[in-house]
Amino acid sequence: MAIIENHKTVGNPLCDSAKLSARDVCVYYGEKKAIHDVSLDIGKNEVIALIGPSGCGKSTFLRCLNRMNDTIDICSVTGQILLDGDNIYDSKVDVVPLRATVGMVFQKPNPFPKSIYDNIAYGPRIHGLASSRVDLDEIVEKSLQRAGLWSEVKDRLHSPGTGLSGGQQQRLCIARTIAVDPEVILMDEPCSALDPIATAKIEELIDELRDNYTIAIVTHSMQQAARVSQRTAYFHLGQLIEVNSTDKVFTTPQHQLTEAYITGRFG
Repeated sequence: MAIIENHKTVGNPLCDSAKLSARDVCVYYGEKKAIHDVSLDIGKNEVIALIGPSGCGKSTFLRCLNRMNDTIDICSVTGQILLDGDNIYDSKVDVVPLRATVGMVFQKPNPFPKSIYDNIAYGPRIHGLASSRVDLDEIVEKSLQRAGLWSEVKDRLHSPGTGLSGGQQQRLCIARTIAVDPEVILMDEPCSALDPIATAKIEELIDELRDNYTIAIVTHSMQQAARVSQRTAYFHLGQLIEVNSTDKVFTTPQHQLTEAYITGRFG
């Protein structure tokens, strides 16, 4: 299916209380254009789900939001992405504090080969967020509590993080992200490697975290998007096709491509 010429996103891609605002964002891998003129707002304290077929650009777009695509030599990004009104692609922006403010949880749990304690303490140490061991202990405990993991690991904080179960490792990675006091959390298919019980715990956690953070989640599971998000954005071949409240996207989609995907005709 070819790129839709002169496509305009249907639904409500922009909002008044935006934490992150993308405007006319294009992404190129060398000469190949992977993202086509995407404009999308992500509201403060909302969970927005990015859905679409494999290879549609949802993860590529997500990685734009904290400049993770900078790590790919042949990748270039045009357009603007604003965090609280400031362009994160400005040449003066330091990506290290940016990636603390806009944290990321990856598809496969990736704890450091360190103790549970040191996994959480690593970020606060390098960003100078703790002035004493007491402060650091408090950050570690608070982060693990917020990630719903404290009661399970409090008696083995000096055991390797890699010794935890897959679901616990993913919550450890979420705790590690929270520890540097982010404002936005990006999640790239955080449950795809987990069993249903671990997935349910992560979904409950996402719902709780929304009180304090803005969350954008890429998911291959439409059921998950329906459970955790307030708005859903549907991507197709690098274009943002439709954005609306999650209920509307799944019950009364406005674009035929969205409807075809939702009903399983492709994807």
